[in-house]
Amino acid sequence: MLSTKSMCIRHHQSTNNNDSSSSSSNSSSSSSSINGSFCLSWRLGVETNNVLPWRTVPTQCLQYVENYMIHGQYEQDLDLIMEQAMSFVSTITLAGDAMDAWILDVDDTCISNIFYYKTKKYGCDPYDPSGFRAWAMKGWCTAIPSVLEMFNKLLDKGFKVIMLTGRDEETLGQVTRDNLHNQGFIGYERLVMRTAANKGQSAVKYKSEVRRQLEDEGYRIWGNVGDQWSDLQGNSSGNRTFKLPNPMYFVP
Repeated sequence: MLSTKSMCIRHHQSTNNNDSSSSSSNSSSSSSSINGSFCLSWRLGVETNNVLPWRTVPTQCLQYVENYMIHGQYEQDLDLIMEQAMSFVSTITLAGDAMDAWILDVDDTCISNIFYYKTKKYGCDPYDPSGFRAWAMKGWCTAIPSVLEMFNKLLDKGFKVIMLTGRDEETLGQVTRDNLHNQGFIGYERLVMRTAANKGQSAVKYKSEVRRQLEDEGYRIWGNVGDQWSDLQGNSSGNRTFKLPNPMYFVP
């Protein structure tokens, strides 16, 4: 028979073990909560262009960014922004001279690179130009549904939709056209890509100059949509700009 002292010792050890386990669980939960809170604030800073510049997603935010991108919130945010864009479109009366234009960025605006960035830990790994080029050459990017829907509505209303991308014309021209076509982006006015003339320019300078040239041709730029602030900043940005979420990478 166990002595009273022995039973008390075992009860004390069991209580200590339970307390230790509970403390460890609470500590883990608290740590997870702290990371989630930080990562939410970090993403807000990124999306409002207050975190400048940044090269990679903080490693402690890998799970947070993955959850955001693949568990529904990203799509909900896109849907809301596209609803706002279409509300603006509904207020516009086109001139009827085929010069009312709308500009769309391509990567992670029209077509998604999420499958590529999954292999790069959703942006925790540094940008890999050759790796991205190899991915883009496959033409496997999928359409972003809410943007494709808006694209078709813009065409139906009579807008001239101009695709403006930082992709290189020489190496990615045809595969990009094919990828867009295969994903349903059919009927846009033109696809503008980087050439030797603007190689090395910042995205802001390059896209500003293209938009200015479009205005010089007589186009009226009503709207401009992109996942990077550099898609929207600079000159001739349009009557309204719409920034899509992207916490995976930053293009200066």
